[in-house]
Amino acid sequence: MRKAEVYRNGRLAGELTRVNKSNYIFRYSDSYYLNDSLPAISLTLPKNKQEYKSDHLFPFFFNMLSEGVNRKLQSRLLKIDESDYFGLLLETAKCDTIGAITIKPVTE
Repeated sequence: MRKAEVYRNGRLAGELTRVNKSNYIFRYSDSYYLNDSLPAISLTLPKNKQEYKSDHLFPFFFNMLSEGVNRKLQSRLLKIDESDYFGLLLETAKCDTIGAITIKPVTE
């Protein structure tokens, strides 16, 4: 199991968990979910429920990854399998992302 904290504009919004290759969970943190003034992190992950499950990496997070040659280069430089989308997300979305969302690995 691998986990990451999801931040929106520097504020903890929730946790993304890769249980196994075909089981992902995104859960809004209690404080973020209960604060009606804070927006959802994505249109595809609205705050009408606190937890979402998927059999693949949620498209919102997948779309934060580089494509093509850039992904190949990142994979080689970071020594991460190109098909390890969760691993690539953890390493490339820590800071300086295009949008308001950043991802920080949780070490247990």
